[in-house]
Amino acid sequence: MKHITTFSFLLVLFAHTIIAQKTFSNLEAGKNSLNYKGNPTSATDRKYLAFSDKGAWFGFGFLEPSEVQGGFSGPYLLTEQNGVWLSSSFLSLHLNDKNKQELVNWKTALVTQNSYNSHLEQQFKNEKIEVKQLLVFSSGHSAIQKTSITNRSKEIITLYPSFDSKLFLDNLKLSNESQMLKIVSTKSKAIGYTQFLNTKATIEITKNGYNAQIEKLTLKPNETKEIIVSQTFIFPEYSWQKEGQNLAKVNFNTVLNTVQKEKENQLTQLIAHKKGIYKDPIYSNLIAKLVLTLQNNSRIAAEGLKHEGIFPSYNYEWFNGFWAWDSWKHAAAVVNYNPELAKNQIRALFDRQKPNGFIPDCIYRDTLIEPNNYRNTKSPLAAWAVWKIYEKTKDDNFLKEFYPKLKSYHNWWYKDRDHDQDALCEFGSTDGTLVAGKWESGMDNAVRFDNSKILKNGEKAFSIDQESVDLNSYLYAEKGYLNQMAQVLKLDQESKKWQDEAFALKTKIQNQFWDASTGWFYDTSMDGKSFVKEMGCEGYLPLWAEVATPQQAKAIKENMLNPATFNTFIPLPTLAANHPKFKPEGGYWRGPIWLDQSYFAINGLEKYGYTNEANQLAHKLIHNAEGVLEKGEAIRENYQPLSGKGLESYNFSWSAAHYLMLLLEE
Repeated sequence: MKHITTFSFLLVLFAHTIIAQKTFSNLEAGKNSLNYKGNPTSATDRKYLAFSDKGAWFGFGFLEPSEVQGGFSGPYLLTEQNGVWLSSSFLSLHLNDKNKQELVNWKTALVTQNSYNSHLEQQFKNEKIEVKQLLVFSSGHSAIQKTSITNRSKEIITLYPSFDSKLFLDNLKLSNESQMLKIVSTKSKAIGYTQFLNTKATIEITKNGYNAQIEKLTLKPNETKEIIVSQTFIFPEYSWQKEGQNLAKVNFNTVLNTVQKEKENQLTQLIAHKKGIYKDPIYSNLIAKLVLTLQNNSRIAAEGLKHEGIFPSYNYEWFNGFWAWDSWKHAAAVVNYNPELAKNQIRALFDRQKPNGFIPDCIYRDTLIEPNNYRNTKSPLAAWAVWKIYEKTKDDNFLKEFYPKLKSYHNWWYKDRDHDQDALCEFGSTDGTLVAGKWESGMDNAVRFDNSKILKNGEKAFSIDQESVDLNSYLYAEKGYLNQMAQVLKLDQESKKWQDEAFALKTKIQNQFWDASTGWFYDTSMDGKSFVKEMGCEGYLPLWAEVATPQQAKAIKENMLNPATFNTFIPLPTLAANHPKFKPEGGYWRGPIWLDQSYFAINGLEKYGYTNEANQLAHKLIHNAEGVLEKGEAIRENYQPLSGKGLESYNFSWSAAHYLMLLLEE
């Protein structure tokens, strides 16, 4: 009879597994797309990735098998110090017998560790006990961990569970409040709460951490019991009382199932809109990785960030904020599956718009760690992002909200960044420094700025002494988007104004920046009489903006397909490969592949009808970049064009955003 019972239990377990795989087939296929394994040895050990969801300011991972414990790694706190590990494993489980002997050797008992876009799970098993741990985020403030313990033996087992941890940080104070751990930091206003939701705990605060003894568990053969614990980190503008009440009545299985359905629906929706050439399942799995990359970088509003948005990379210490250029690109991609996040990403930057229309370069939650950067703005892509959102949502109110703000930002360029008032703008700065002017271009150390100087236009208004083809192409595109918005809003006179301005600017770009002898667009001197003849990625922006003539587009296409210039192993480097200053590794904007510029190039080819050529370059961009199609490998900030090696930051959002847009139909 016992054998039949055991067989029935295994049969039911197998059936549940099959049903889950069928119900959440995209989640299952995309599992382990990022590698969250690692053993943090200090608070600032940033070598490892952390899983998060719902915009939470903290995340978790898996401990490596060599150091595994009965818990997940972390949390990794973004609530303070630009990202620190609270502990190697703050909820480290011990299962002892009455003689205080550990019944599970976690290292030898480890069976699996799996990550999904929805949650984390790990399983341990020995001859007596099976332990399964699941972790899911219930909100932007809280994650819930369920530990299921099953008696695999033929005897009744009594367990004495406990959790403990030693903290990495000495600026935290732990306290026991009504069988709940409270965590207060001297370096953050966020407060942490750890609650044992379905059991009583006797908590002892130790010198460097805590110990929590849980009620004993008595398990009959094949019986399973659960321990459910929540971890919350919440900023003061949110109500802990409300969050605590929600957690008190939470059903773990319901939360997990809801999140799984949400993520499965996201992936199903995106996969259904892949371009025809990307029907292979490998690209569906890539979509899961790209969305997860953006998910892990998403943050709810907190302190100085008044709306939710997306970091460039939580994994890099100084990327814990919202950048203007990045934000427009994130929003254009995210609207394909999360329109509200896309809208709020735009709002986050416009929250800081100055009365004169200026948008800061980047903004942060805590300006005591790093001040918002008002020294420069970034290339004008906001109208593009807003229009992409409108195309997906048809939300007229969103256009009404942003059209005046976009118009003010657009006009600001001509007031503060047109030194000679010829309707062609320059990059520049508000503080008169050349370095901030280069930052404004987004291409911080591009070769085209090697010999540049800064010129004063007026109070807090300075320009680099050259007119840039990419900037004016962006502005041309903006006039087109503003025209379309004006038409939707029935602003006929303003629509006519944008059309007239666009026509005039188009002629200027085609004539001033074009060099027929090399078939490329270049920046020019302020008077437009000489080229800054450095063949870089800015030269194909007129394709994306649809400002080039068909003849110019054809010549640019030939350069883009030339292996000596731009058709490298990974195509479309930021500087032509035959340029004497080409530096494919460590060059930043002097050679490496940046996915935003590559996307603009490929999308530009598509707009001019060069679909086959665009597809060829996109295929190389996806298949030749290190780790992009590999399970467990993070999306990188940029890539080495000759070898495909990933460079700079891991888990980089705009790379993920542009790969996603490359895969999807417009």
